[in-house]
Amino acid sequence: MIFQKEHYFGIFSIDTTLLQKVVSEALSSGGSWCDLFFENTSYGNLLLRDGAVTSGGFHVDFGAGVRVLSGEKTGYAYSESTSPADLLSCARAASAIASGATPVSPYGTPNPSRGTPNPNADRYPVLKGWESAPMDSYLPWLQELEAKVKALDPRMVKLIANLSFQSSDILMYNSAGELKWDSRPLGSISLMAVFSQNGLTENKSVSRSLRAGAEMLTPELSDSLAREVVKGIDQRFEARRPKGGQMSVVMGAGASGILLHEAMGHAFEADFNRKGTSIFAGKMGSRICPEGINIIDDGTIPGLRGSLNYDDEGIPGQKTYMVEDGILTSYLHDRISAAHYGVRPTGNGRRESFRYAPLPRMRCTYMESGNAKADDIISSVAKGIFVDEFSNGQVQIGEGDFTFFVKSGFLIENGRLTMPVKDINIIGNGPAALADIRAVANDLIIDQGAWTCGKEQSVPVSCGIPTVLIDKLTVGGE
Repeated sequence: MIFQKEHYFGIFSIDTTLLQKVVSEALSSGGSWCDLFFENTSYGNLLLRDGAVTSGGFHVDFGAGVRVLSGEKTGYAYSESTSPADLLSCARAASAIASGATPVSPYGTPNPSRGTPNPNADRYPVLKGWESAPMDSYLPWLQELEAKVKALDPRMVKLIANLSFQSSDILMYNSAGELKWDSRPLGSISLMAVFSQNGLTENKSVSRSLRAGAEMLTPELSDSLAREVVKGIDQRFEARRPKGGQMSVVMGAGASGILLHEAMGHAFEADFNRKGTSIFAGKMGSRICPEGINIIDDGTIPGLRGSLNYDDEGIPGQKTYMVEDGILTSYLHDRISAAHYGVRPTGNGRRESFRYAPLPRMRCTYMESGNAKADDIISSVAKGIFVDEFSNGQVQIGEGDFTFFVKSGFLIENGRLTMPVKDINIIGNGPAALADIRAVANDLIIDQGAWTCGKEQSVPVSCGIPTVLIDKLTVGGE
């Protein structure tokens, strides 16, 4: 939601005169840039375990952070109070931390954006605020969800459903005179079900997360989650670990995009490249994958978990092509990296809360659809595996090496999906995997799961991918 400026000034008990005074104090030791970040976030959650509410809660996080940049030094301080005295104290602390460096040119955009946020351009309008109803009013929806799962598969022996939500009021101001504000909703449902058959157990987790209010809790959503959590359970009971080795891997559309996010996306973040620690450092303008492949980080998709009206530096949300037709064309920039490279910020300056300074972070990272058909891709593989659900992964940004654990998939034999597989590792190298892409299907799915990215801080993100064939990866099996 986007309210009028006075709404935010009232929440934080501030005005323009105070903002200017805090910035002036922060730059008193000679810094070249200062920005202020105000946040008021309310959180709530309900946990349903086997039909009973076992925990729940509601709390508020409130405060402001002051950042001062001078040369390569960053001074950052925060306060859980927005009183004038506390804000000025923060400003002096941040100024002292950044003092002594040789100032560089300002980190603002070449043409400061002083326009007023436009409610008509809001990417996540709320129809029913999460706090507009008591917490227990959401319990029947969770109980109905549990009943739907039981009705679909009587083998379910345990179910944990967690509903969490938050609403954040944000205001940002900087030494270029840019004033931006935003109200960000976020609702998430995660579901973990345990199934038992002939003395064996299997579990499956699904989730949905949107920048929306309580209007997202519809019968259609509970139907979809229930179907999703029981889908493929028969195959899981039948699944085996295949023989390992190097082979072709087909990544299923949708949630497989987490491999793109982790194994490639982080290496496109500009701070890693500015410091020379990314495998893609110095490769701007180079071909890094076959023609026809486009990889995007997008903050503009309405209602998506990773979308933003403004990033946490006040830069408007935007769509950034990192790879165009196989060529590396852009890193993901915050103000610091944009100043270093002499380009405009891409709207990727993000932070976990007012307690942290922003870093270049992804929003929604995905690969555009290609021209192939998913069935044709599978039928072209003589021997390989099809994977559609990943879990834990590890990535080395500098070398680009990655390992991901696969929860479910199938062997591909002579162009057909055969034996279900599980509990295997996919091992590879990000740049090598990009170069080894052989086909991209026309079935892009942006996954709406509750993905959270950790990079010193945690932020909500989204990911997606069409069906993609990678010529060779190492599969760790029997």
